[in-house]
Amino acid sequence: MKAAVVHDFTKPLSLEDVPKPEPGPGEVLVKVETAGLCHTDIHAAHGDWPVKPTPPFIPGHEGVGIVEQVGPGVSTPQVGDRVAMPWLGEACGVCNYCVDGWETLCEKQINTGYGIDGSYAEFATANAAYIAQVPDAVDSLDASVLTCAGVTTYKAVKLSGARPGWLVAIFGIGGLGHLALQYAKISGATVVAVDISDEKLALARELGADHVVNALIEDPVQSIQDLGGAGLTCAHHRHLPLYGGGWPDVAICVATLAAASSTAVLRVMSDRHYSSDALLGVGIGLASGWGLPEWLHYGAGDGASEDIREEEQEEDEQEDDTYYER
Repeated sequence: MKAAVVHDFTKPLSLEDVPKPEPGPGEVLVKVETAGLCHTDIHAAHGDWPVKPTPPFIPGHEGVGIVEQVGPGVSTPQVGDRVAMPWLGEACGVCNYCVDGWETLCEKQINTGYGIDGSYAEFATANAAYIAQVPDAVDSLDASVLTCAGVTTYKAVKLSGARPGWLVAIFGIGGLGHLALQYAKISGATVVAVDISDEKLALARELGADHVVNALIEDPVQSIQDLGGAGLTCAHHRHLPLYGGGWPDVAICVATLAAASSTAVLRVMSDRHYSSDALLGVGIGLASGWGLPEWLHYGAGDGASEDIREEEQEEDEQEDDTYYER
């Protein structure tokens, strides 16, 4: 099969023929349809971080494709299913982090396209327990980015507790911000988008932002306070250092007091923009450290969105309000 391979951190990827992998126990073989390019893949190929991948290896952790073969012990997914392969290739499943649903903090995790070969190839193997089935209504190209930027912002907004009646401030309507905006709207919140580009702010309006602020022209803190103050501030933090090394893009949502909304230095990144339909189709929580069963499908025409909202409303009513103030 054809694959893009890293042999040397100082040289470009090499497009070459490599053996087609075979799925082992608990694994599936996926025929790759799309593979997104994340800046983490560039860092991997350059060996930028202290804990480096070992060449030769195949990068790529935003892969979507069709299951062609299943290994021993795999009951789901099945051959013919379309699946997404995220950054979190697998974790130990038994440490405190994994048991608490924070698999991305597992010190024994193995990452797709870093510790195991990724999706920059015609075929890739993946741990069946760490991939998600993609609804038919979602295009593979749209689904690919949701395995990384999508889950990052989805989890940030979900953990924040954003809900109807909240004012959520999104700083930076770029690759992650434009997704966070849509998830915040899906949660029922009122959203104010902050950026320094009129083009990005126009996109924010198109995606449903209730208010927009150009930080080059007006003070975003004062503008947000004039709206009553944000209960939640979301910003994109690239490569948050963790365990002494770099880390993939992280979306940080901070619950703030209405009188103390804060600004953030934003790094705007933007490539292809993804539609609300795609976001409603799939939200993959596992790759962002959510619990193993938490592969949420928002809508996709099956009524799941309404069920999930009702479930979350019941959970919210049982939560101690002080949780969101800490």
